[in-house]
Amino acid sequence: MFGSHKVKIEGELLERVKQCSDAAGYESIDEFVIHMLEKETKKILPDESSTSKEEIQKRLRGLGYIE
Repeated sequence: MFGSHKVKIEGELLERVKQCSDAAGYESIDEFVIHMLEKETKKILPDESSTSKEEIQKRLRGLGYIE
């Protein structure tokens, strides 16, 4: 790991996160938040190895390299 970083969550958002964490069966809010962050970062920065041929073609079409 590269170390750690603390994020402050307050007020209504914290209460909603607690509710979601409990409803989904997570052991802690930290576990829930870490899982959500991992899930969202994979959407934005997918692993190179998990990129499908269709995804690559879609990206190339969007860049104008293929039709």
